[in-house]
Amino acid sequence: MVAVTGDDNQGGPAPTDSTGANGTVPAGDQAAPDPLSAERDEDLAESDELTGAGPAGDDDQEGAEPAATAADLEQESEIAADYIEGLLDVADLDGDIDMDVEGDRPVVSVVGATLTELVGPRGEVLEALQELTRLAVHRQTGARSRIMLDVGGYRARRRAELAELGRKAAEEVGRTGVPQRLDAMTPFERKVVHDAVAAAGLRSESEGEEPSRRVVVLPAEDAVEAGVMESAGGQG
Repeated sequence: MVAVTGDDNQGGPAPTDSTGANGTVPAGDQAAPDPLSAERDEDLAESDELTGAGPAGDDDQEGAEPAATAADLEQESEIAADYIEGLLDVADLDGDIDMDVEGDRPVVSVVGATLTELVGPRGEVLEALQELTRLAVHRQTGARSRIMLDVGGYRARRRAELAELGRKAAEEVGRTGVPQRLDAMTPFERKVVHDAVAAAGLRSESEGEEPSRRVVVLPAEDAVEAGVMESAGGQG
């Protein structure tokens, strides 16, 4: 069970009016977007299940709510636990409910049983149950919930598998210098791979649209720049 913390990007200086007399913005004043940072931030913003604080979380949105207090997180855990317990009763499934708070995220886990039917292929059922649980919490508290739901330790196992996948992909790209596109993944899965690739000293970004969005592992910056310079030097 893990936590992701997010930054609230509010509170910065108010934007200044840099428009000209004709209402246009001078070209020199426009900041060029960073595609890699934007795509990494998108996955960070979508992701809900990773260990450690990243530079951006899913609070990285305009109008983000203030950080919840310990009492708020405990209340969310209790509401979520009651909701999941009710679902287990209706489905006639056995399992104990474990509540915890890690970082700024409440965590509810169903333990003591495998319950593969609550995980589904590649965790699809688990993701849907998590969204339903968040809606149940929101209905009672009126606040957007970032609660994490796990069943039978699935997320920890999947995280280890994806970290190994990201490490091996980074090794292959580092050896060959050829970018590698991985299979489509959920935001949770992409974030694990991004972190593993970064830990290996390489870069990664996401491409495509949901549900086919995937991670692309890229060579190191110096290797890419060397390749570009070599190509330019060989022209005409």
